[in-house]
Amino acid sequence: MADMSSSSTTIEAPADEVRAVLFDIQSYPSWSSAIKSVEVHEKDDQGRPTKLTIKVEAGVLKDRATLSYDWSKAPDEVSFSLDEADMMTEMDGQYLIKDNGDDTTTVTYSLGTALAMPVPDMMRRKVEMSTIEQTISQLKQTLEG
Repeated sequence: MADMSSSSTTIEAPADEVRAVLFDIQSYPSWSSAIKSVEVHEKDDQGRPTKLTIKVEAGVLKDRATLSYDWSKAPDEVSFSLDEADMMTEMDGQYLIKDNGDDTTTVTYSLGTALAMPVPDMMRRKVEMSTIEQTISQLKQTLEG
């Protein structure tokens, strides 16, 4: 697995509201500019997507990726890993959701990627951090208005 890049933000919303947005993966294209489409292939017994294909446009990276989601640590964590993609050879990520007990929630997003083509590590990390920062900023904006 690739080294993970990570960032956190505190959102002025209760944890249940944050989870509702984060766990509704099919709606990501409505608030995340990096996710252009989501197609769910499989769901668990609670109706949560376990296998899906996303179309990603994050900076210079444009790809179609099939991901497996792990809900075993929900509601405090959801993670995903790459099954296959056109350009990426690895993509692992997780959202940690921490209820601060005061109607605020801290979200930490971690992401690690590797590409089929040679890319300097510094450039890969820069794209990861840009994607992470943009995603959690857009999540915060969606929940705080």
